[in-house]
Amino acid sequence: MMVQEKTHKAITGKGSALSKYQDVIVGNRSFLYLCYYEWCVWLGVVPGALGMLLRQLFWPRLFGSCGRKPAFAKGIVLRHPKRIHLGDSVVISEGCILDARNQDTDRAIVLGNEVILSNNVVLSCKNGSITIGYATGINTGTIIQSTNNCPVSIGADGIIGQMSFVVGGGSYNIDRLDIPIRLQGIKDDGGVTIDRDVWLGAHVTVLGGVQVGAGSVVAASAVLTRSVPPYSIAKGIPAQVTGSRKEGV
Repeated sequence: MMVQEKTHKAITGKGSALSKYQDVIVGNRSFLYLCYYEWCVWLGVVPGALGMLLRQLFWPRLFGSCGRKPAFAKGIVLRHPKRIHLGDSVVISEGCILDARNQDTDRAIVLGNEVILSNNVVLSCKNGSITIGYATGINTGTIIQSTNNCPVSIGADGIIGQMSFVVGGGSYNIDRLDIPIRLQGIKDDGGVTIDRDVWLGAHVTVLGGVQVGAGSVVAASAVLTRSVPPYSIAKGIPAQVTGSRKEGV
């Protein structure tokens, strides 16, 4: 069954409004956990240094695991936080959304040590998973999405530019004409792998089935529809490899 179908039925099907909220947003039917989640939601809008301090004190218990010295800015949205795991010194900035809805795993979103999410970054797992490695920075407005068991993996020391889009499982089947596209399901594209030390410029799109080799650079506004080897320099729509960082070395 498609992700949209599952979410729609969970919201509009049988059951109380409270149970639907617990299933879709909180990800846990425990009443005590619900109370704690609601307390932390309230803390999420407390401004200034006081808000940062209170979130650093109370929010770590929301997650599946949380390392030392996290920093949580104002206005962060968390869904199914028990499926989210954070390393040491993770920074999550204003307006970020971490949506870990995947009933098949307790590790839907995993952020390594010293990962930084800039303002308004969206990590969306709808029956998928996202892993981001050590000291990788995700810049403002970037969307990383994993659906239909098509994982997204980003290695250590990466730089993901502003307003980029990385998606595993982002394409629908379109073979049939007798039913709407939305009912034909999402293609299993194998997800996205971005190896260590990769720099994606601003507004880069990486589609499912693509592997970006270690040390590669992808120019701003490029659209990656096929894999590129390590230390590539790629640009264009669709992106083409135009050089190698190893040239002249």
